[in-house]
Amino acid sequence: MVIKKPRIVIIGAGMAGLTAANKLYTSTASKDLFELYIVEGGTRIGGRINTSEFGGDRIEMGATWIHGIGNSPIHKIAQETSSLHSEQPWECMDGNNNDESIITVAEGGFHLQSSIVEPVSKLFKSLMEYSQGKLTKETAKGEVLSYYNMAAKASSLSFGSNSNSNSKKNLSIGYFLKQGLEAYFESAKEGDEVNGSSDWSKKWLEEAIFAMYENTERTYTSAGDLECLDYESESEYRMFPGEEITIARGYLSIIDSIASVLPPGLVQLGRKVRKIEWQPQKLCAEHDYDYERNNFFRPVKIHFCDGSVMYADHVIVTVSLGVLKASISHDDDDDDVDDVKGMLFCPKLPNSKVEAISRLGFGVVNKLFMQLSASKETKTTKHEISSKGSFPYLQMVFHSPQNETRDKKIPWWMRKTSTLFPIYNDSSVLLSWFAGEEALALESLKDEEIMRGVASTVSNFVPPHSKSISKVLTSKWGTDPLFLGSYSYVAVGSSGEDLDTMAEPLPMKMKDDNNSFSYDPLQILFAGEATHRTHYSTTHGAYFSGLREANRLLQHYHCAGILNN
Repeated sequence: MVIKKPRIVIIGAGMAGLTAANKLYTSTASKDLFELYIVEGGTRIGGRINTSEFGGDRIEMGATWIHGIGNSPIHKIAQETSSLHSEQPWECMDGNNNDESIITVAEGGFHLQSSIVEPVSKLFKSLMEYSQGKLTKETAKGEVLSYYNMAAKASSLSFGSNSNSNSKKNLSIGYFLKQGLEAYFESAKEGDEVNGSSDWSKKWLEEAIFAMYENTERTYTSAGDLECLDYESESEYRMFPGEEITIARGYLSIIDSIASVLPPGLVQLGRKVRKIEWQPQKLCAEHDYDYERNNFFRPVKIHFCDGSVMYADHVIVTVSLGVLKASISHDDDDDDVDDVKGMLFCPKLPNSKVEAISRLGFGVVNKLFMQLSASKETKTTKHEISSKGSFPYLQMVFHSPQNETRDKKIPWWMRKTSTLFPIYNDSSVLLSWFAGEEALALESLKDEEIMRGVASTVSNFVPPHSKSISKVLTSKWGTDPLFLGSYSYVAVGSSGEDLDTMAEPLPMKMKDDNNSFSYDPLQILFAGEATHRTHYSTTHGAYFSGLREANRLLQHYHCAGILNN
């Protein structure tokens, strides 16, 4: 007699999917209990983790940082696998930047002194820490107290006299930051002129410096417009303590370690899912069931783009929020269309799930790597590209797009880029980050257009220079059909509750009159960074979500010795 084993199919071989598979496969209580498969639509494992090489250096096309080494499971794995050391140079191996190496330059080549940059930098940092609940009246001491008072005033202006939770709904980080800048201007000393530049007034400069930090925040959060980033949810987001570091052997070394315990054949590449059929309630007649060839009934039927099907008792969906957003936009008759983005659910997802998917934000962040070419050495100043080929850590302060004094040669898609810097000291590979519309525009440009746009920008900020951009490499997360974006954020109108809803399995819990389930439970489970309430947008959030769903299934089958780590 053939005994039916529960079959678990995990869709997606990224951090969440591989972590879930690792937990299910290695749990001593579940050995030989399940049939386990991972189906991956792409040709590689890793998902939004994709380590590569460029100009002889190791780079990350996607996830880059361990966000705090204290208690981070990613840092723990990196330590255990000796992934934090390498003979080959790697991206940001000497940290994000060294304050002494940073130069801040305003459009037109005007080098800014710290006396004008630092107050705005401290203001922006204080406003963000206030919104996150880190800066309070009790923690504000000395100089910080004045910035706390500005943040408190911005809060008062944003909420009026009513500061209860209801008044915070639909308030954006962008609006709060604007109020904070206004409070700063009201408290600042008068001064309209800036020595050394006729194109900039002091207020223009301070506004532009503030905008530079806003643009950096856009890449941190993936919110293309900070007016779309929810204020109230900022205080729920959690960071691990300690420094932020990159991984010497590449982020893929973490993925490879997690996947190394899985037997050959468990991960199936090139298996893109087209449709998932599930049963929201038990079917009432035997002829209604869809059986496998061995006559085992499994409630979920997975259709692949190549026409094949697979049956499962449980499916863990780990696709990106971008793919889920595309999935809920389809009509019923899209079933016959071959190039549908996302995947179809039949029947459709419950309204609560659809609404959560719709409300949450999912942005595009791309990285642009640039190779500096070797050319004849020229004598340079300390602010210019040195004869060794190194480039400064450049913070760029742009005129507003409406300002008539702006350099028309600088393309619009460069104007919200905050930084341009070598990926480590003296590297010939430069890096810039892009978010929102600019990040999407970058994906459609030819390499020659990008190089011309970068050259026009660089020549405005650090002329003359002895090196030129010879080749570029761009990530393209926005148009990749397997991702359709980079990572999630809590948008205005959404909340942490929507992230919790994202994590709820299907069918929803519902018992009949006999107090038993009226359906086959846990047919579709959801994992991925966009399903974690406090660690969304991160690799460790994806990791935690994979553990959560694996443990949910282990607990369902009463497996003993389950640990949440």
